[in-house]
Amino acid sequence: MEQRAVIKFNAKLGRSASETYILMKQVYGTLRLSKSNVFIWHKRFSDGRNTLEDDKHTGRPSSSKTPESIEKVREFVANNRSASLRMMAEVLHINKETIRIILHEDLGKTKVCAKFVPHTLTGEQKSLRIAHCRDIISAYENDSNFLKSIVTGDETWCFQYDPKTKRQSAEWKSKNSPQAKKTRKVPSKIKTMLITFFDSRGIIHKEFVPAGQTITGEYYLNVLKRLIARIRRIRPEYRDENSWCLLHDNAPSHSSLIVRRFLAKNNVCVLNHPPYSPDLAPCDFYLFPKIKLKLKAATSTLEAIPQSGLQEAFNSLLNRCNICIESGGDYFELRNNDTADNMDALNVKWADGHHSL
Repeated sequence: MEQRAVIKFNAKLGRSASETYILMKQVYGTLRLSKSNVFIWHKRFSDGRNTLEDDKHTGRPSSSKTPESIEKVREFVANNRSASLRMMAEVLHINKETIRIILHEDLGKTKVCAKFVPHTLTGEQKSLRIAHCRDIISAYENDSNFLKSIVTGDETWCFQYDPKTKRQSAEWKSKNSPQAKKTRKVPSKIKTMLITFFDSRGIIHKEFVPAGQTITGEYYLNVLKRLIARIRRIRPEYRDENSWCLLHDNAPSHSSLIVRRFLAKNNVCVLNHPPYSPDLAPCDFYLFPKIKLKLKAATSTLEAIPQSGLQEAFNSLLNRCNICIESGGDYFELRNNDTADNMDALNVKWADGHHSL
C-alpha cells in the first residue's frame, strides 16, 4: 500500500511510469514492486483512480473466452499496443493463454518490431521512386535485353579487420574438449573505400580509394574515365553509342556538373536514381551484402561471385520496381530471393552514415 501511494503521488506530479520506477528502485531496492506492477498502477492513477485497494474479485483468473473478455482485450490493446501478455493478465484478470488465443484467433493480431527504414519519405520522394521504377519496367518491356545493358556502381567503406561473428566461429566439439575462445573484435580506425562497377555478366571495374582521399566530382570523373576504358577492353558490345546505361545514386560527386558533362560527351545513358533509395540500387541490396562478411578479402570475394548471381541482382531490381509501385513509392518488405542477411548488411551501411544517404 505504501508503494502504491508513492506511485499515486508521482503520477499526480506528472512523472512518467519509467521515472517513477527508477525512483522506487533507488528507495526500495529489491523490495520494490515489479516493473509491470508499477506501470499498471501508474496508469490507473493517471486515469483518475483514487483508491489504493485491489478491485474486488474472487477465484483464479478467468480461463474462458467470452464476448466480454474479447472486448476487454480489444479495448486494452487499443490503448496499450506494447503491453505484454502478463501485464494484460494482471489487469484484466484473464488467463494469459486465453488472452493469447483472443489476440491471435479473434482479433487477428501479432506482435512485431518496428520496421527499419533509412529515411522518412516525403510525398515527392515517393513519386520520384515510382517514376524511376516505371521507367525501368517500361524499358524492359520494350527491350528484354535492357537489364543486361545496365552497368551499376557505388562506393562502400571497408574496415581493415575480419568481422567474424560469434555464430560464424561455432565449432563442433566433443564432450570433454575445451571450448574455443574468441576475443571481441574492435573496429579498426583505418578503413578504406571500395568502388565497384558491374553488370549482369560480372565485375567490370573495382578500385580502392587512397587513404585520406575524398570522393569529389573530380576524383569520380577519373574513376569514370578508368571505367569506360575498362569497358572498351572487356565489353566490346558496349562500344556503340547508347549500347549501355549507367546506374549510380545521386551522391554529390556522381551528380556534379563535370561528371554530367563527361557522361554526355561520351554518350553514356544515365538512369536517374531517386534519392534515399538503397533498396532500388543493386550495389546496396545485393553486391555489398555479399562482401560485408569477408571485408579482408573484398577483391577475391568480388571475383568469386558467379555470373548467375549478378544476373539475379538485376532480375531482383525489376521485381523491386514492381513492389515499389505497388507500395505507393514507400519502402517495402523483402520478398523472393532477398534475405534477412542482405537487409542486415544494408542496415550496417545506413548506420555507418554512407555519404550518398
